[in-house]
Amino acid sequence: MNDLDYRDEAARQFRGLKKAADRALAQVSDDDFFAVLDPESNSIALLVKHLAGNMRSRFTDFLTSDGEKPDRHRDSEFEIAAGDTRENLMERWETGWAVTFAALEPLTAEDFSRTVPIRGEPHTLLRAINRQLVHYGYHVGQIVFLAKHFAGPAWQTLSIPKGKSEEVNRKMATSAKRPAP
Repeated sequence: MNDLDYRDEAARQFRGLKKAADRALAQVSDDDFFAVLDPESNSIALLVKHLAGNMRSRFTDFLTSDGEKPDRHRDSEFEIAAGDTRENLMERWETGWAVTFAALEPLTAEDFSRTVPIRGEPHTLLRAINRQLVHYGYHVGQIVFLAKHFAGPAWQTLSIPKGKSEEVNRKMATSAKRPAP
């Protein structure tokens, strides 16, 4: 895989994470969006706020400045402020993803020879992107878990429903045998 293939695959993976999170978020009421399971847990709202802050910090001026911006206050991403509404947190979420994709999509093969600092530590471009993919995957998993918990029996699965693996495998095998149009 060359650098541009990796870039495209990383962007595809980020898009998949966003899609899974968005589908889970759509199944959560406003009350559940802000609910916590216990005092030490994060709400979906806080996870959204944290990811949005991280994306903005890491991917703004991705190749030219430290990924930990001086105006980022990470600890505040884990507190609901007076003005935090679902609507404005979701606006930050969308902006964070837009910044992420805007930083990834124009990367060139030459860019992969560069390093980018995160908290002063130099990272290869590959390492910096992988770091964020893993981090976002971790938190998207938490969002999906919480959304599923709160939705209960109304939950609409994001992948193969329980007990349906063999059926899906058969359908995929059948469609793989069909000639392409």
